[in-house]
Amino acid sequence: MSRPVLWEQHGHIGYIRLNRPEALNAINYDMLDALGEIVETIGQNPRDIRVVILGGEGRAFCSGADLKERIMLSEQQVRRNVQKIRKVFSLLERLPQPTIAAINGYAFGGGMELALCCDFRYSIREAKMGLTEASLGIIPGAGGTQRLPRLIGASKAKELILTARKISADQAFEIGLLNGVADDREQLKEMSEGLAAEILANAPLAVYQAKAAIDKGINTDLATGMDLEFKAYEATIATKDRLEALEAFREKRSPRFTGE
Repeated sequence: MSRPVLWEQHGHIGYIRLNRPEALNAINYDMLDALGEIVETIGQNPRDIRVVILGGEGRAFCSGADLKERIMLSEQQVRRNVQKIRKVFSLLERLPQPTIAAINGYAFGGGMELALCCDFRYSIREAKMGLTEASLGIIPGAGGTQRLPRLIGASKAKELILTARKISADQAFEIGLLNGVADDREQLKEMSEGLAAEILANAPLAVYQAKAAIDKGINTDLATGMDLEFKAYEATIATKDRLEALEAFREKRSPRFTGE
């Protein structure tokens, strides 16, 4: 039996691949369990794994919850699954490492919510995406009603969620849902890894502190956000990487960051 989620590391990039292509990578409980374990491992290894790219096997990124499984569940089991998906997605969102969703095909419902947990989203042009839960008699339950309006604004988010509309990658890019659109899967890989390479050129601890300052400060008032930024800046002062950057500047060379 194949693993529902694949994991590998190349250099400082960790690759997560949803691996139920025959079900369009629909999310069942086994997939959630596997994804949660992988995300926890990544979070415990920030020195070695510095950027994460998340994609799907086959022609879908993730088509959402596995309705074939869901129809067999009791109300209590449905509640269990929803709590599980919320926990795992929040773990992904709270990773110190930057995360990139490489949307290689359909991203509906929970699949779109999974992409929203990532810091960046790239998609192939032919992909379709949307929070389609209202058409199934439910609402987004893994953060979609909260993360989408923070990303694209409340009115546009309501339009997409209340209509259960499926939109194209170009439409998603126009409203700020995507960071970029690729013509094909090869270009999608190049775009995702290109962004990862740009991030990897910088001091890891500085990257993590900058991400944390943005994530924690964005939903506070400006004064609180400024305090959070100062604390994050302070955390970088005593690092070896900061001293290495200054030494590299003096010697007119590229810095060699170690994540210390």
